[in-house]
Amino acid sequence: MGAKDIDKVFAKYPAEQRQTLEIVRERILEVIPDAQQCIKYGIPTFTLNGKGVVGIAGNKHSCSYYPYSGSVLKQFPELAEWSQTKSALHFPNDKPLTKTLIRKLIKARLALGI
Repeated sequence: MGAKDIDKVFAKYPAEQRQTLEIVRERILEVIPDAQQCIKYGIPTFTLNGKGVVGIAGNKHSCSYYPYSGSVLKQFPELAEWSQTKSALHFPNDKPLTKTLIRKLIKARLALGI
């Protein structure tokens, strides 16, 4: 599995959502260029040393960012206004997460150990 598998998953999404996820994907790879791309738990995932760092996916009404640790999102009180679950941050189909936010989230995940 690899980047082509993620391409296949993204191809199933509506154009606007697909474009947003592609932008987020590019930003993730700018932050962790050595990440391997795969599908884990049915989610397009970016791994280092075989361990999930971040996953992204489209849902019915939004896109989601999965930090692969329930403690990451809790570290950012400024995200409280965003829709989220214990394991995912949800963002609009037409508004990709900023590179700055992605960098902070990935840094927090990596600090937990990979």
